[in-house]
Amino acid sequence: MTVTDQMQRTVQLNHPPQRIVSLVPSQTELLHHLGLEQEVVGITKFCVHPEHWFRHKTRVGGTKKVHLDRITELQPDLIIGNKEENTRDEIEALARRWPVWMSDIHTLEDALEMIRQVGQICRRPESASNLAERIQDAFRQIPSPDPAPGRVLYLIWRKPYMAVAKNTFIDEMLLQAGFRNALTDRTRYPELTASDLQKVNPDHIFLSSEPYPFREKHFAELKELCPRASIHLVDGEVFSWYGSRLLQAPAYFRELRKTTTYP
Repeated sequence: MTVTDQMQRTVQLNHPPQRIVSLVPSQTELLHHLGLEQEVVGITKFCVHPEHWFRHKTRVGGTKKVHLDRITELQPDLIIGNKEENTRDEIEALARRWPVWMSDIHTLEDALEMIRQVGQICRRPESASNLAERIQDAFRQIPSPDPAPGRVLYLIWRKPYMAVAKNTFIDEMLLQAGFRNALTDRTRYPELTASDLQKVNPDHIFLSSEPYPFREKHFAELKELCPRASIHLVDGEVFSWYGSRLLQAPAYFRELRKTTTYP
């Protein structure tokens, strides 16, 4: 079977794949949702959902540093990765030996198309199509905010502070949820100094649960820099995982909007 992945790479693979290695946590969870219990033989150390896969499947390293020897032992006939989460050098090395299908996701539609394509490749087209439709319908039912929300600074790291700006999937989720990103003049994941935070002067600060494990103990230092901002701990998986976890996102966003006071 010859397919084109989301990076416009041509991938030839045996169909259907019988030995799959997933290098992306959110896509691992998707493969479980699609019922590929036997086919998935390898995952990363960050693929924590589902728990029984994390405990029993072979871990092939992290998303940025895989163990080639472990993958070689598994003899996969398909490896599934992502442009942002995996490194180019490692993906190219893997692709010289095995079929590697890559996702490239910036928007909700990109995520839905990834779900459909993975379903086609793994002979689960109906389940994948149904999942994509359910997610799309759920997002369509998110009501428009009234009054208009304030500006949100979404932080993903500390020392140095790093935030989410434009051209990212999290920015798309903020938009879908009815929030406004405070960093409209920047892209990707910029580092911010204390002075930068004061200049941004957001209405709200969202502290993500991943990759940095923010806690309430971090509120004080941010409140000192941005005294007018309301500060909230948010579920990073809901904002950044683009597989079946998206089913949970609309309800989570509605509840988050209820607890977010607008200036």
